[in-house]
Amino acid sequence: MPPIRRHPGAWRFLFTGLLALVAVLPVRALTLAELLADPKLTPKRFAALFESFHYEFGAEVQDADQFLRSKRGDCDDYAVLADYVLSRRGFGTRLVHVRLVGRVAHAVCYVNEERAYLDYNNRTYFVNLQKSGSTLREIAEKVSKAIEGNWTSASEFTYDYATNEKAVVRTVAKTSPPALDADVVAANGKAGR
Repeated sequence: MPPIRRHPGAWRFLFTGLLALVAVLPVRALTLAELLADPKLTPKRFAALFESFHYEFGAEVQDADQFLRSKRGDCDDYAVLADYVLSRRGFGTRLVHVRLVGRVAHAVCYVNEERAYLDYNNRTYFVNLQKSGSTLREIAEKVSKAIEGNWTSASEFTYDYATNEKAVVRTVAKTSPPALDADVVAANGKAGR
Protein backbone atom coordinates (compact mmCIF):
# COMPACT_ATOMS: atom_id res chain seq x y z
CA MET A 1 0.00 0.00 0.00
CA PRO A 2 1.47 3.35 -0.96
CA PRO A 3 2.07 5.89 1.83
CA ILE A 4 -0.57 8.56 2.35
CA ARG A 5 0.56 11.90 1.04
CA ARG A 6 -0.23 14.99 3.03
CA HIS A 7 -0.83 18.19 1.21
CA PRO A 8 1.17 20.95 2.96
CA GLY A 9 -1.71 23.46 2.78
CA ALA A 10 -4.46 21.06 3.91
CA TRP A 11 -4.20 21.91 7.60
CA ARG A 12 -4.16 25.61 6.86
CA PHE A 13 -7.22 25.23 4.63
CA LEU A 14 -9.06 23.24 7.30
CA PHE A 15 -8.13 25.70 10.04
CA THR A 16 -9.20 28.71 7.94
CA GLY A 17 -12.50 27.00 7.17
CA LEU A 18 -13.15 26.34 10.86
CA LEU A 19 -12.36 29.96 11.74
CA ALA A 20 -14.79 31.19 9.08
CA LEU A 21 -17.50 28.89 10.44
CA VAL A 22 -16.98 30.10 14.00
CA ALA A 23 -17.06 33.73 12.83
CA VAL A 24 -20.55 33.36 11.31
CA LEU A 25 -22.10 31.33 14.11
CA PRO A 26 -24.20 33.47 16.43
CA VAL A 27 -22.66 34.01 19.84
CA ARG A 28 -25.13 33.67 22.68
CA ALA A 29 -25.57 36.94 24.54
CA LEU A 30 -24.72 37.22 28.20
CA THR A 31 -27.65 37.95 30.51
CA LEU A 32 -27.96 40.08 33.63
CA ALA A 33 -28.83 36.97 35.64
CA GLU A 34 -25.60 35.28 34.51
CA LEU A 35 -23.52 38.33 35.46
CA LEU A 36 -25.11 38.45 38.90
CA ALA A 37 -24.58 34.72 39.45
CA ASP A 38 -20.92 34.60 38.32
CA PRO A 39 -18.93 33.69 41.47
CA LYS A 40 -15.63 34.76 39.87
CA LEU A 41 -16.80 38.18 38.70
CA THR A 42 -14.34 40.97 39.47
CA PRO A 43 -14.23 44.49 38.03
CA LYS A 44 -11.43 43.46 35.64
CA ARG A 45 -13.32 40.37 34.50
CA PHE A 46 -16.51 42.45 34.10
CA ALA A 47 -14.73 44.91 31.80
CA ALA A 48 -13.24 42.10 29.69
CA LEU A 49 -16.73 40.74 28.95
CA PHE A 50 -17.50 43.92 26.97
CA GLU A 51 -14.54 43.90 24.55
CA SER A 52 -16.73 43.11 21.54
CA PHE A 53 -19.42 45.70 22.30
CA HIS A 54 -19.84 48.67 19.97
CA TYR A 55 -20.42 52.32 20.82
CA GLU A 56 -23.89 53.63 20.02
CA PHE A 57 -25.14 56.79 21.71
CA GLY A 58 -28.55 56.66 23.33
CA ALA A 59 -30.49 59.45 25.00
CA GLU A 60 -31.64 57.10 27.78
CA VAL A 61 -29.99 54.28 29.69
CA GLN A 62 -30.89 50.96 28.07
CA ASP A 63 -32.46 48.07 29.92
CA ALA A 64 -29.58 45.86 31.07
CA ASP A 65 -30.60 42.77 29.12
CA GLN A 66 -31.22 44.84 25.97
CA PHE A 67 -27.71 46.31 26.24
CA LEU A 68 -26.23 42.83 26.75
CA ARG A 69 -28.27 41.32 23.89
CA SER A 70 -27.53 44.04 21.32
CA LYS A 71 -23.87 44.47 22.33
CA ARG A 72 -24.33 48.17 21.53
CA GLY A 73 -24.50 51.12 23.86
CA ASP A 74 -22.73 54.03 25.42
CA CYS A 75 -20.85 54.95 28.57
CA ASP A 76 -24.06 55.41 30.61
CA ASP A 77 -25.29 51.91 29.74
CA TYR A 78 -21.94 50.41 30.68
CA ALA A 79 -21.31 52.41 33.87
CA VAL A 80 -24.84 51.88 35.20
CA LEU A 81 -24.66 48.14 34.52
CA ALA A 82 -21.22 47.91 36.15
CA ASP A 83 -22.52 49.74 39.22
CA TYR A 84 -25.61 47.54 39.43
CA VAL A 85 -23.79 44.22 39.04
CA LEU A 86 -20.59 44.93 40.98
CA SER A 87 -22.38 46.52 43.95
CA ARG A 88 -24.50 43.36 44.23
CA ARG A 89 -21.31 41.30 44.15
CA GLY A 90 -20.07 43.19 47.22
CA PHE A 91 -17.94 45.92 45.65
CA GLY A 92 -18.23 49.55 46.72
CA THR A 93 -19.13 51.42 43.54
CA ARG A 94 -19.98 54.99 42.55
CA LEU A 95 -21.38 56.37 39.33
CA VAL A 96 -19.65 59.53 38.10
CA HIS A 97 -20.61 61.85 35.22
CA VAL A 98 -17.85 64.13 33.98
CA ARG A 99 -19.03 67.11 31.92
CA LEU A 100 -16.60 68.25 29.26
CA VAL A 101 -16.26 71.44 27.22
CA GLY A 102 -17.77 70.93 23.76
CA ARG A 103 -18.53 67.23 24.30
CA VAL A 104 -21.18 64.93 25.65
CA ALA A 105 -20.74 64.13 29.35
CA HIS A 106 -18.87 60.90 30.09
CA ALA A 107 -19.97 58.34 32.70
CA VAL A 108 -17.71 55.91 34.56
CA CYS A 109 -18.15 53.48 37.43
CA TYR A 110 -15.62 53.96 40.24
CA VAL A 111 -14.75 50.85 42.31
CA ASN A 112 -13.50 51.75 45.77
CA GLU A 113 -11.60 48.51 46.43
CA GLU A 114 -9.67 48.84 43.17
CA ARG A 115 -9.08 52.60 43.53
CA ALA A 116 -9.94 52.66 39.83
CA TYR A 117 -12.83 53.25 37.48
CA LEU A 118 -14.34 51.21 34.68
CA ASP A 119 -14.56 53.20 31.45
CA TYR A 120 -16.44 52.06 28.33
CA ASN A 121 -13.68 53.68 26.25
CA ASN A 122 -11.03 51.40 27.81
CA ARG A 123 -12.78 48.04 28.07
CA THR A 124 -10.81 46.49 25.19
CA TYR A 125 -7.35 47.12 26.60
CA PHE A 126 -5.30 44.80 28.81
CA VAL A 127 -5.39 47.49 31.49
CA ASN A 128 -9.16 47.97 31.57
CA LEU A 129 -9.30 49.53 35.05
CA GLN A 130 -8.16 53.14 35.20
CA LYS A 131 -6.36 53.87 38.48
CA SER A 132 -7.49 57.11 40.09
CA GLY A 133 -7.89 58.89 43.38
CA SER A 134 -11.37 58.62 44.83
CA THR A 135 -12.56 62.24 44.87
CA LEU A 136 -14.78 63.55 42.10
CA ARG A 137 -12.08 66.06 41.17
CA GLU A 138 -9.42 63.34 40.87
CA ILE A 139 -11.71 61.14 38.77
CA ALA A 140 -12.67 64.10 36.52
CA GLU A 141 -9.01 65.05 36.02
CA LYS A 142 -8.11 61.48 35.06
CA VAL A 143 -11.10 61.03 32.74
CA SER A 144 -10.54 64.35 30.96
CA LYS A 145 -6.83 63.65 30.53
CA ALA A 146 -7.56 60.20 29.07
CA ILE A 147 -9.91 61.61 26.43
CA GLU A 148 -7.93 64.80 25.94
CA GLY A 149 -10.75 67.03 27.07
CA ASN A 150 -11.36 69.85 29.51
CA TRP A 151 -13.80 69.08 32.32
CA THR A 152 -16.16 71.64 33.82
CA SER A 153 -17.94 69.63 36.51
CA ALA A 154 -18.27 66.11 37.85
CA SER A 155 -21.28 64.61 39.58
CA GLU A 156 -21.79 61.45 41.54
CA PHE A 157 -25.21 60.01 40.73
CA THR A 158 -27.42 57.00 41.30
CA TYR A 159 -29.57 55.17 38.80
CA ASP A 160 -32.71 53.12 39.41
CA TYR A 161 -33.47 50.54 36.68
CA ALA A 162 -37.05 50.15 37.97
CA THR A 163 -37.94 53.81 37.40
CA ASN A 164 -35.22 54.72 34.86
CA GLU A 165 -34.28 57.71 36.98
CA LYS A 166 -30.93 59.29 37.69
CA ALA A 167 -30.44 61.24 40.89
CA VAL A 168 -27.46 63.50 41.52
CA VAL A 169 -25.79 62.88 44.89
CA ARG A 170 -23.16 65.64 44.76
CA THR A 171 -21.39 67.83 42.22
CA VAL A 172 -17.96 69.43 41.99
CA ALA A 173 -17.20 72.39 39.71
CA LYS A 174 -13.69 72.71 38.33
CA THR A 175 -13.57 76.40 39.22
CA SER A 176 -14.41 75.87 42.91
CA PRO A 177 -11.60 75.54 45.47
CA PRO A 178 -10.80 71.83 45.99
CA ALA A 179 -11.27 72.15 49.77
CA LEU A 180 -14.94 73.00 49.13
CA ASP A 181 -15.63 69.97 46.91
CA ALA A 182 -18.85 68.31 48.04
CA ASP A 183 -17.33 64.85 48.40
CA VAL A 184 -14.31 66.15 50.33
CA VAL A 185 -16.59 68.10 52.68
CA ALA A 186 -18.79 65.03 53.18
CA ALA A 187 -15.77 62.82 53.90
CA ASN A 188 -14.16 65.27 56.32
CA GLY A 189 -17.29 66.56 57.97
CA LYS A 190 -16.55 70.20 57.16
CA ALA A 191 -14.80 72.38 54.59
CA GLY A 192 -11.06 72.98 54.66
CA ARG A 193 -10.19 70.11 56.92
